[in-house]
Amino acid sequence: MAAKSASSALLLLLSTHAYGAATKQPDIKINPNPRMRYEITVEVKGAPGPFDRVEGVVDYRVANEACVPLTPVTGATVPPEKRVPISLTAIGNGTYKGEVFADLLQDENYFGKGVCHWSVVATSANLFVKSVDFSAPLFHDDLLKGKSTTRYYSHRSYATTHLDRVDVGEDDRAKYQDEANATFSITVRSEEKRQ
Repeated sequence: MAAKSASSALLLLLSTHAYGAATKQPDIKINPNPRMRYEITVEVKGAPGPFDRVEGVVDYRVANEACVPLTPVTGATVPPEKRVPISLTAIGNGTYKGEVFADLLQDENYFGKGVCHWSVVATSANLFVKSVDFSAPLFHDDLLKGKSTTRYYSHRSYATTHLDRVDVGEDDRAKYQDEANATFSITVRSEEKRQ
């Protein structure tokens, strides 16, 4: 069930909210004094070649939907979301480091319905080979608890770069069956850094 929830959350991050397009996005403010700092480490093992670029993002979402008005057409509540890029710096041996602040966005009464509280949905490492994005997420609970997650990707996918796509890999190398030995891994972990 946890794997299904993680997959659903990842698909949510990768999709656009067409039904929420009518909702006016608030003027989201940056917290002037964020304190919840986490160091993110990304480790790549066994990749068959280099990556053209390595990027990071962190996705935030308003956690308490009661502060958000209903959309005029559908009557649904669509909590605001914001994606913020993070810098991942190579430190050698296929390892990259960056940092995120869980409280980067300012909690505020954006809609006149009470204070909206922002929460991290996930942080992701995105490693690109031409038009392929090898995406490795670390979701909210694992990020805040200083855990790690590892995703596996096939060498065949690395070599097939003519199709624009996001490859989210597998959580178990054995799922590749006959190709299990022709895989590489991306591990993302966090560590809280107290101020």
